[in-house]
Amino acid sequence: MPSIIGGKFKRTKIEVPSKLVRPTSALKREAIFSILESYALQNSIDIYKNKSIIDVYAGSGLIGLEAISRGMKKSYFIENNESVFKILKNNCNKICKTDEYEIIFERAINGINRVFEIKPSLIFIDPPYSKENIHLILLTILKNNIKSRDTIIIIETERKEQIVIPESLIVFKEKIYGKTKLLFLN
Repeated sequence: MPSIIGGKFKRTKIEVPSKLVRPTSALKREAIFSILESYALQNSIDIYKNKSIIDVYAGSGLIGLEAISRGMKKSYFIENNESVFKILKNNCNKICKTDEYEIIFERAINGINRVFEIKPSLIFIDPPYSKENIHLILLTILKNNIKSRDTIIIIETERKEQIVIPESLIVFKEKIYGKTKLLFLN
């Protein structure tokens, strides 16, 4: 059972639905938050205070819950698998106050196509490898003005998967971990 690796809920165990999701490993989560916090420091932005994260294809919610543990005001989780939803809800109730999270029970493209009350500083996209159109999700984020100037988008995908990045987004960091690729966009 994985656990939160940083912040006030460090070492809290998180339930993961067996066979239904591929949780982001502790090594990758540590790298993600280290890169984000370093980028925020270099660019004089606060990614946590009064900000939100959108965890697309949330699964167990590890990334969004990690952000809450580190001081994020709210996590929006987008998930459409009913079995996974129940476990995600239990994990959220274990870590979050009721006003610190919202679970959007819809397909990713529909769940991202809305107005978010608290503007996100982070958007994490981790679809089933090669099964979803990440480009279309990025276009929807841009079309709906979900991303502000300082919002960072993180994409976790299969190492060999090629993603068409819209011209208005810039990949500022790429990391490879075994069969996985992490892209950081602004």
